[in-house]
Amino acid sequence: MKTANAPASSRLRKGRTSIPGQIYLVTTVTRDRNRVFDEFEAGCALCQTLNHLDRLELVRNLCFVVMPDHLHWLFTLGERRDLSAVVRMAKNNSARSLGGSIWQPGFHDRAIRREEDVLPAARYIVANPLRAGLVKKIGDYPFWYATWL
Repeated sequence: MKTANAPASSRLRKGRTSIPGQIYLVTTVTRDRNRVFDEFEAGCALCQTLNHLDRLELVRNLCFVVMPDHLHWLFTLGERRDLSAVVRMAKNNSARSLGGSIWQPGFHDRAIRREEDVLPAARYIVANPLRAGLVKKIGDYPFWYATWL
């Protein structure tokens, strides 16, 4: 149970909903847009964190891409934690594994309410490295996952 004295980062922002079983698209950026994930080991650490949350059944990963200075993550929220707690765990665990504070406070989320919107959202996520000019084909980019592939 959250108290009135809990830090703001532990509470859902006004208007944010957290519904178990709901699909969410979350975007979060690094502090000062530092290109933390240009380092191969850092990108691997964040991917491992996201996969660990899936193994714990806090989320079911559908798709993600770790960009040099931000993360796009599409998942189905599990039953045991709310949306803010899951994102906080992802950010805290990855920062701890990399030895410091790497994330900007907060995150942007969008609930995907219609089944027909899931695949277009996943395509948008996976295409990020292509649009950013990081690779010529997605198979060349090391930090992405899509459950359909």
